Amino acid sequence: MSKIVTMGEIMLRLSTPNHERFLQADEFDVNYGGGEANVAVSLANYGHETEYVTAVPDNEIGECAVAALRKNNVGTKYIARCGERLGIYYLESGSCVRPSKVIYDRAHSSIATAGKEEFDFDEIFRDADWFHFTGITPAISDSAAKLTETALIAAKKHGVKVSVDLNFRKKLWSSEKAQKVMTGLMKYVDVCIGNEEDAELVLGFKPEKTDVTSGELALAGYQSIFEQMVEAFGFEYCVSSLRVSHSASDNGWSACIYSKETKEFYHSREYRITPIVDRVGGGDSFAAGVICGLTDGKDFKSALEFGVAASALKHTIPGDFNYVTRKEVETLAGGDASGRIQR
Repeated sequence: MSKIVTMGEIMLRLSTPNHERFLQADEFDVNYGGGEANVAVSLANYGHETEYVTAVPDNEIGECAVAALRKNNVGTKYIARCGERLGIYYLESGSCVRPSKVIYDRAHSSIATAGKEEFDFDEIFRDADWFHFTGITPAISDSAAKLTETALIAAKKHGVKVSVDLNFRKKLWSSEKAQKVMTGLMKYVDVCIGNEEDAELVLGFKPEKTDVTSGELALAGYQSIFEQMVEAFGFEYCVSSLRVSHSASDNGWSACIYSKETKEFYHSREYRITPIVDRVGGGDSFAAGVICGLTDGKDFKSALEFGVAASALKHTIPGDFNYVTRKEVETLAGGDASGRIQR
């Protein structure tokens, strides 16, 4: 199995129970999660060696976040203890025609203020095979953006494959700043993952004749922007999830991929996911599934199918982490979506 490193911010998630509104809630459910942490947990569940790089405060709440990773077999030896606080996000889970809402409380968190002196990236990447980050991390702060680039330089120095999930977050930065920062990091990336909104707002590529709200997905538009992105940045693969939101509880879910080597474009099987239990972490579970497939040596089409199936299953599980096994993903990817009880 491969050794995979991810780096980002792990956060305390406080979510309203039973789809309650914030105004109704007298208590919150507690979970921990974050884009790159979610990816690390999935990959550890599939049997890969994973190391998660972040910073947490040197207090009990920081240790709770680290414990959440450890109990899911994610390596934590490169987590720095520094800074003053763990980032928090509040989640109000939507239902039917009411969308979910997220409120961030993450300013001046430990990873947002951590410097490169907290991490020995040569040691971190010495025997690694893959490095994954998302566009959320450089959006957290200017120092986090510099830290991300330092990690990327070290990863490429050690011959490590790099993937990015573009993950635009409008509450963290503008499209203009995202493009200024992220286009400069793309020269280090081998596999680029993101949806149509990410491609447009982070890199400036927009698929034509596509409207996910109405359910119109023009696949030719995705192929066109993938070809342009490969030409611009030299990616080995461009990958996009394809979500059609019929409502907050009912989504169509598939994905597509383009190979620089073969110049092939492939669209996966589509799943109808309803009712959705929790869509948070769905994109991360998709990215992890694709990474797992590629590091396992699967062809890119099979890797995509593995990622889509893994993510479809995540939508049935509360919390950020995707608690599914490799066998469960392979069963669904193989065509068994019956949901029959296992005895």
